[in-house]
Amino acid sequence: MMDATAILSVYDKSNLLELAQGLHAVGVRLLGSGGTAKKIRDSGIPIEDVADITRAPEMLGGRVKTLHPAVHGGILARDIPSDQQDLKAQGIAPISIVVCNLYPFEDTISKATATLPDAVEEIDIGGVTLLRAAAKNHERVSVLSNPTDYAPFLAAWKKGHGDVGLDMRRSLALKAFEATASYDEAISGYFRQQFASAHLGDQLAGPVQCLPLRYGANPHQKPAQAYVSNGELPFRVLAGSPGYINLLDALNSYALVTELHEALGLAAAASFKHVSPAGAAVGIELNETERKVYGVDDLKDPLTPLATAYARARGADRMSSFGDFIALSEPCDIATARIISREVSDGIIAQGYSQEALDLLKKKKGGKYTVLQMNADYRPPSRETRQVYGVYLQQNRNDAKIDNALFQNVVSTNKTIPEKALTDLIVATLALKYTQSNSVAYAFRGAIIGLGAGQQSRIHCTRLAGSKADNWWLRHHPRVLNLPFKKGAKRPEKANAIDLFVGGEELDGGEKAQWESLFETVPHPLSEKEKRDHAAALDGVACSSDAFFPFPDNVHRARKSGVTYLAAPSGSVMDEECIKAADEHKMVFAHTNLRLFHH
Repeated sequence: MMDATAILSVYDKSNLLELAQGLHAVGVRLLGSGGTAKKIRDSGIPIEDVADITRAPEMLGGRVKTLHPAVHGGILARDIPSDQQDLKAQGIAPISIVVCNLYPFEDTISKATATLPDAVEEIDIGGVTLLRAAAKNHERVSVLSNPTDYAPFLAAWKKGHGDVGLDMRRSLALKAFEATASYDEAISGYFRQQFASAHLGDQLAGPVQCLPLRYGANPHQKPAQAYVSNGELPFRVLAGSPGYINLLDALNSYALVTELHEALGLAAAASFKHVSPAGAAVGIELNETERKVYGVDDLKDPLTPLATAYARARGADRMSSFGDFIALSEPCDIATARIISREVSDGIIAQGYSQEALDLLKKKKGGKYTVLQMNADYRPPSRETRQVYGVYLQQNRNDAKIDNALFQNVVSTNKTIPEKALTDLIVATLALKYTQSNSVAYAFRGAIIGLGAGQQSRIHCTRLAGSKADNWWLRHHPRVLNLPFKKGAKRPEKANAIDLFVGGEELDGGEKAQWESLFETVPHPLSEKEKRDHAAALDGVACSSDAFFPFPDNVHRARKSGVTYLAAPSGSVMDEECIKAADEHKMVFAHTNLRLFHH
């Protein structure tokens, strides 16, 4: 203990004198830099200057104080013969305790008056080096980076007669590494905003790594930004100004359409709202009835596969897709842009745009429509991290592949799954992968036709998705296709009127009057018989669940909406009962080995 040496170099001098007095009292030699040494010396506690062992004065206005072999050799030396011989040859004494905290970089940059030179001068070099060196050699050296640790350390030092124990040194080393990591993160974040933020325009020093946002999920959540910690942002803003939720929708929806395209080799599109798909589809050609249902029968030019995919994705649940964020698996063509141009939408993300398509989209919302271009070569890292209430959660990204092989374990008596049904099962299951759980999806002819998202109860997911599918199918009814709308009725007004009509909701007062005002002749409601007869014609629908069906009621409910093909993980104590229910309806039931919760 008499041979121990401590080096002290701190900005925050809280509890410093108590520690120095305690160490001096038990015979520890004290070395200090600059203001730290002065404060201790002025209080009457003996302390030497770092310059006494380096034989070099502080220089460059205090930029260089402790960066010297006499300091770092003393810290980094191990208890091995070769290291001890090196110390002896150079006349360097080992250092057992490092007390250091860093310049207040974050406090400085938080001031409205802070300039770039101000920030630069608050970047601690020697302190970080001291902390990292001492933490690295924690087998022998104790490092104190937080004044709150001084008292317990001093007590342990006295109790252990100069040995606080390896566990304490490890704990202190971890704190030091966390302190330097946090410090470096603050510095890199500041310089990211200064040199690599999208708002800099021509003043960018390199690739864009940071995009300032108006606010977070809500207007009071400021400031907000999107950024990457290395490389560059994988997307460019071609028009508009994306918000926080826009980007959540954009990145999740782009991942979905990318996987749909990879799995099926077809053009894919998704319509997202609040981080779940309102619709998703692949480019299977529309028949004449579907063109009317999806509201593209008036378009004279042929629809490309990509345009068809978006027509299906947007048109399956027009109410939920109102104000959507769109993702496309391929560069946006003019046919797709024409459909988008007349819908109420917040933005779009795609790998690219034809010039004609881009010019058209840039005119939406008075030029404020968000258009993002995704880097087609971008691949996200395998690990993802999020913070909830100050706690970090980390997991491997959900990179499970959804393809035909997932549906090979058919447990029902009926085991035939045609190619078209496999396509629908893949569409439904991939949609679930990017839907807030619990979730159940119905798909038909390459498109989601009903999605039950974010319900705590599985049967409520199945019912919600089923009711959406029922309404989707009722929109194919001849009477719905021929509703006598007045000329000039807007697309959103028609969508809302149709939704009320097929849902059979009773209206009164001003709402009823407004609804009736949209028609040349007010249509009488669909009768229950009309609905039953029409529903009976729907068959061959695929249904997928992101987790097992806990009870057979899910199977029975799915069948009411035309479901023939079911997919869900096994694992329920009621699996056999669910299989029996599927057999009762002559359904095909595939047990997957994959749960797909998404939060």
